[in-house]
Amino acid sequence: MDMPLNQFKRAMAAGQTQIGLFLGLADPYSAEVVACAGFDWLLIDGEHGPNDLRSILAQLQVLAAYPVQVVVRNVDHDPARIKQLLDAGVQTLMVPMVESAAEARELVRAMHYPPNGLRGVGTGLARAARWNAVDGYFAHADREMSLIVQIESQAGLAALPEILQVEGVDGVFIGPSDLAGSMGHLGQPGHPEVRAAIAAAIAQIAHAGKAPGVFSADPTAAAQYRELGASFIVVGVDALLLRTAATALAAKFKTES
Repeated sequence: MDMPLNQFKRAMAAGQTQIGLFLGLADPYSAEVVACAGFDWLLIDGEHGPNDLRSILAQLQVLAAYPVQVVVRNVDHDPARIKQLLDAGVQTLMVPMVESAAEARELVRAMHYPPNGLRGVGTGLARAARWNAVDGYFAHADREMSLIVQIESQAGLAALPEILQVEGVDGVFIGPSDLAGSMGHLGQPGHPEVRAAIAAAIAQIAHAGKAPGVFSADPTAAAQYRELGASFIVVGVDALLLRTAATALAAKFKTES
């Protein structure tokens, strides 16, 4: 059996624009529904969404049947948790709240086998290796791993030049909501100061040869970020899509009693 190729990593390296959606419902059936919607990638959220290892695994298995690319956002920097996700088959991992080059280096180490890292070896139990059915797995595994670090604080912005020098960081994703809070504009991700900081960061990331990413449900802002160089953009959340559609439908048919 051949090693699954990380097409999302290749698209980032090529600078291809990829439009994505957050998956926070923690359900493989709803994940499969949106897999047919035309998004380039889906971001399974283990930070704010109620996803755990089993729900992430179930979604990975379902989404494998579709051409859409899958990224998983971890809840923290724990190398043991990262190891479990990688063994489950995650090839592109997004990690929140990275604020230093030292943190980025440790995350790179967590994603690679020795001698380049500290990822534990347990391929007989790992879906990633298809339980030892992938030919030459260890010769290819590290090459297919992709790390996206998330910058979402003023400390992270200040450390961005050093973080961009870390080999093994493929992309940098800007989180507008937390960044807004860090800048004193909690609940205002569209504040002019926040948008200016995001624009500057995107330009800096692209100049360093890394892939810039951002979340924006505002079509105008997303288009501007794309023009500045953002190549992978999340434009919505599955739970909010459901709530918005359900609310609109109820309002259309409900009458005053």
